[in-house]
Amino acid sequence: MIRLIAGLGNPGSKYKETRHNAGFLFADCFATAMHSSWQEKKSFKALIAPLSGGDGALLKPLTFMNLSGDAVAAYARYYKIAPDEILVAHDELDLDAGTVRLKTGGGHGGHNGLRDIISKLGSRDFHRLRIGIGHPGSSAQVLNYVLGKPSPDDRISIISAVERTVDFATELLNGDFQPIMNQLHSKV
Repeated sequence: MIRLIAGLGNPGSKYKETRHNAGFLFADCFATAMHSSWQEKKSFKALIAPLSGGDGALLKPLTFMNLSGDAVAAYARYYKIAPDEILVAHDELDLDAGTVRLKTGGGHGGHNGLRDIISKLGSRDFHRLRIGIGHPGSSAQVLNYVLGKPSPDDRISIISAVERTVDFATELLNGDFQPIMNQLHSKV
């Protein structure tokens, strides 16, 4: 069972539609589908949207990406949420735009938000929803690429992938990943 879904991104209007905010896009779509609304919780350095039933929440850190673990770990500790009850939605350079992958555990793969969550949780054993944003082709271009806006076609692909994933909201919350992996593990 998933009790916390954390969507990663950078706060502020400057970053709203950037590739790095794919996790925020997922969290916002999920909140809309669950008829939930965001509330700022300063003690967690995050926006929180409660999920129906009261035993779960969506979270968007109000810290920048590199400090995402502050909010995720604080919330998880306070509500005694184990790492395997957490799903982190984040942008993924190594996947084409419009591709999503569900994964459990593993390393950070160079993603600073994941790196910080692993460090602050003291565990790698959380679930990840990897939202493909494509790669610029050169590691020297990565920073500007992730902080830039996708092309119109890539944006449509990313939004479609997110919306398709939200269609599996019940299965995701139940932690029933295997039956939906074949559906999610394809390009839209």
